[in-house]
Amino acid sequence: MGKFTKLLFTLVVVTTIIASCGQKDSGQLIGVLDRPAWKGINPYGMVYIPSGTLHIGPSDQDVNSTYVQRSKSISIQGFYMDDTEITNNEYRQFVMWVQDSLVRSWQDLYIEDEDGNQFIDWEAEVNYEDETVEDLYYQGDEAFGGKKEVDVRNFEYEYQWYDWQRAAHDPDYGNRAEYIHKDIVAIYPDTLAWIRDFAYSYNEPMTRNYFWHPAFDDYPVVGINWRVANAFCFWRTKLWNTYRVAATGEVNSEDFRLPTEHEWEYAARGGRDLATYPWGGYYTRNAKGCLLANFKPGRGNYPEDGGLYTVKADAYFPNDYGLYNMAGNVSEWTSTAFDENAYSFIHDLNPDLRYDVREGDEQAQMRKVIRGGSWKDISFYLQCGIRHWEFQDTTKCYVGFRCALTFLGRSMNDF
Repeated sequence: MGKFTKLLFTLVVVTTIIASCGQKDSGQLIGVLDRPAWKGINPYGMVYIPSGTLHIGPSDQDVNSTYVQRSKSISIQGFYMDDTEITNNEYRQFVMWVQDSLVRSWQDLYIEDEDGNQFIDWEAEVNYEDETVEDLYYQGDEAFGGKKEVDVRNFEYEYQWYDWQRAAHDPDYGNRAEYIHKDIVAIYPDTLAWIRDFAYSYNEPMTRNYFWHPAFDDYPVVGINWRVANAFCFWRTKLWNTYRVAATGEVNSEDFRLPTEHEWEYAARGGRDLATYPWGGYYTRNAKGCLLANFKPGRGNYPEDGGLYTVKADAYFPNDYGLYNMAGNVSEWTSTAFDENAYSFIHDLNPDLRYDVREGDEQAQMRKVIRGGSWKDISFYLQCGIRHWEFQDTTKCYVGFRCALTFLGRSMNDF
């Protein structure tokens, strides 16, 4: 290579380096370049509900409801929602996770990171024959019929939530710990609700079998109070962040959560504004006389719709958004606090009324909105616009839940 060629090559390299350096520090507003890519997510078992407008209020002429559900036009941001209620088998994954973490902690199966933080070692093999596992089962006089049964009182889980409203209205924004709340809940479903909810009614087989027997794996989980439903959402978020983000590098700052009351109503209508029922019609039977949901169609007549109690979570046809059993089967928890006059003061953009119960509060302040009606309800409660409530620490054999997840970015239907 001649001297001129070498000089020319060196000049090109130097020019390239100078140009690249100049591009980085050129004084131009180009943003941070090493940001992670984001193509959106498509959570398993969830469907996308596009942004849109909803007219809330009574779905039909109902004099009483007009006083507590005044008609109003609102807008809802796009979100994902589970296409079915959370099933027994899906919830069992949560229960088994808590059981495994409990046993691993008893056997001191931990790993430590570079900062000295300890985490449960999920790769280590658990020895269920070890004497440390004996406390997992009922012992002594509490054992029944010689059976080796798990003591479900051990299954507790701590979850957290952040008080964004309090933080936003604190002008000094003090210690961040003041806005972080923690709660420890017993997460095993209250199977005794099948007996307690009905006087002079033989439902013991449902208590013994509904949550654990494989015949009911795909049926909606019940006996879950509002706090436990929130704990499940918190655990599901951690599960996603631990595995999905680590495997794919996907960034998702939003959490799985209970839907708000009006997100639920918007999703239930399936894009049919002012629809009485999720299928869009005014009646609970189709043209052939077949019932379209699982409810109580007549006095003392539970099985006519195909289910004496609950049915599979994907029974009947879905609505136009692809959501199953948004009417009937089990009523569903929402994140919304119940107030009779809420429709007169809630915002028209993503309305949300929440209240964290404090010690000493009146019992009425513990009410949370449930929607959809259940297998034991008459058709009135199946209407998309009908709201009802339960106390947040109450468990019922006819109340379940499903999760929601806010969609980030421009709405898919906004092109």
